[in-house]
Amino acid sequence: MIEPQQRYLAPKSGTTVVNHVVAALTRVGISVLGSRVLAVRGRTSGQWRTTPVNLLVVEGERYLVAPRGHTQWVRNLRASGTGELRLGRRVEAFTATELADDEKLPVLREYLRKWSWEVGAFFEGLDKDSPDDRLRAAAPGFPAFRIR
Repeated sequence: MIEPQQRYLAPKSGTTVVNHVVAALTRVGISVLGSRVLAVRGRTSGQWRTTPVNLLVVEGERYLVAPRGHTQWVRNLRASGTGELRLGRRVEAFTATELADDEKLPVLREYLRKWSWEVGAFFEGLDKDSPDDRLRAAAPGFPAFRIR
């Protein structure tokens, strides 16, 4: 079993196609249920790296969740602490604070409520109705950031 802190699910070809379509729509200004293009500078290269993400709002706070685990965008965001959310021509700079595992439960539950149809397979049997102890145990494998 993979340790939660090391959890990473690589994209499969079908998912890559969907990501390209969502990213293309978002780049021209069409948000798919809250989608944005996340831009973060690479921690080694300093070059902008982009990927489509779901922007989650919970009680007025905004969050990014990494359903695939400790991805490159997560590692880059940890290193830089800043990024951009893009929707069409609109570019919003932000700062990010990573959530502690005990802060993630309501965020993960809402993320699953809103997008389980899209990302549920990455949550390996968890859903919006999973008991707190199961979500808490899985939380280290799902990085989440509050953005401002």
